[in-house]
Amino acid sequence: MATTHIYVCTTCKLADEAGLPAHERSGARLHRALGALAGERQAAVEIVPVECLSVCKRACTISFAAPGKWTYVYGDLPADAGAEVILEGAALYGATSDGLIPWKQRPEPLKRGVISRVPPLKSVSEMNP
Repeated sequence: MATTHIYVCTTCKLADEAGLPAHERSGARLHRALGALAGERQAAVEIVPVECLSVCKRACTISFAAPGKWTYVYGDLPADAGAEVILEGAALYGATSDGLIPWKQRPEPLKRGVISRVPPLKSVSEMNP
């Protein structure tokens, strides 16, 4: 089974966080919480900080990605309580062969927060048979 990469926008901030230092903003807090919880659980994920996922109006934003699978982008996730839900979603994602998580199985915040899904990249040999 391939490792699920969870990309976390560390620059995400809520409207009332404009004056906060970067490390205190929602995205940075979510990144730290995810890293700590994933480590405790020894989850089959890699938590990857990114400076921006360009979904600034829907903080906090994360994405799930793995080789050969669809990539999902989710927003509007709670910084201080979202790690549990995200790891639950990542486990569902990791258990699929294609990354497509059935709608009914998704945790509620991932149902409401889906922003996009992107098809898997094809290899060069698949593009030029």
